[in-house]
Amino acid sequence: MYQHRVEFSTPLLESLKARYETTSKGILEAFLRNIMRERCEMERQNKAKLPTIHVISDSMGITARTLTRAATSQFGNPDPKIELLPNVQSFEQARKFLEDQRVTHMRLYGDDRILLFYTLVESELKEELKAYIAKNPNIVAVDLISDAVHAISEVSGCEPTYGPGGTHVTDAHYFHRISALEFTIAHDDGQRPQDLPQADIVILGVSRTSKTPTSIYLGQQGYRVANVPLVPGVQLPEEIYQVNRSRIFGLMTSPDVLVGIRRTRMGSLTGSSDRYASFEKVREELDHARMIMRGLGCLVINTEDRAIEETAQEIIRRYDAIFSSSTEYM
Repeated sequence: MYQHRVEFSTPLLESLKARYETTSKGILEAFLRNIMRERCEMERQNKAKLPTIHVISDSMGITARTLTRAATSQFGNPDPKIELLPNVQSFEQARKFLEDQRVTHMRLYGDDRILLFYTLVESELKEELKAYIAKNPNIVAVDLISDAVHAISEVSGCEPTYGPGGTHVTDAHYFHRISALEFTIAHDDGQRPQDLPQADIVILGVSRTSKTPTSIYLGQQGYRVANVPLVPGVQLPEEIYQVNRSRIFGLMTSPDVLVGIRRTRMGSLTGSSDRYASFEKVREELDHARMIMRGLGCLVINTEDRAIEETAQEIIRRYDAIFSSSTEYM
C-alpha cells in the first residue's frame, strides 16, 4: 500500500510547537484561575455560613479556642466568631450562659440552635452539663477532652488528676524553660562568649543559616543555647574549645540557597550588600565555615530544604541521645 510521507521543515515544527505550548499554557492558566475563583467563593460562603461557636471551659479556654480555630480553618475560616465562658465553677453558670445565648440566637436569627464546644474536667459539673444538653436537642455539643483523657487512661493504666488548665501549670519545668529562653536570647550572635561552656548547645554558622531562629526554638524547649557567627578573618572565641564537641552543631547550606536568601534579605540595597550576597563571597564563607567545623569535630547539619523545626528536632535527637540521662542540664 502506498503511503504518502509529509515532511515538515524545522521552522514549521518550531512554530507549531510554540503555538501548542502557548495554547496549553493558556488553558492551564485559565483552569487554575477557575479553581482559585471557585475556592475563594466557597471559602467566602463558608465564612458567612459558619455559626458562632460557644465555648465553655473551667480554665481559660485556650485549648478549646485552639481546637475550634483548627476545625473552622477546614472551612476556610481560621478566625470564627467565638463566645467564651471561661473559669466555670458551677453548672448554674454554664446553664445561664447557654440560655442567654439561645435567646440571643432566637432574636437575631429566628432559631435557637447553637453549637457548643466544652473542656471540663470536673466530673460532677461535666455530668450535669451533659444531662442538660440531652434535654435540649437544639444544643449541638462536643466534649473536646474526655475521649482523649479516657483513651490515655485506658492504655496507660494511670488515673488522670482532673485538674483544670493542666497545660498551663507553672511548675519547675516551666521556669526551667523560661530560664533557658532567657539564656538563649542573651547569647545570640556571639554575645557573652565567656558563657559558652555553660550552654547545653552551641550553634555555629555563617550569616543567614538560621542560627537565631533555631536557637530560639531550642530555647523554648528548655535548652540553653548560644550561637556563634563564623566570619572569615574573625577569630573564634577561646571558650569554644572548652565546650564538649558533642554539644556543638554546625549549620551548613549550599551556596545557591544562601545567595538567594541573602539577596532577598538585602532587597534593593547596593554597595557592600552586592559583595555580601555574591556567589564568590558566599562560597568563601561556607568553605571557611566547613574548615572550622571540621577542626572542632562538631556535627554538621545541612539546613537546605529544611524547616526550622526539622533542624531543631535533629539537634535535639542527637543531643538527647548523649545527654538525656544527665540531670545537670534537663
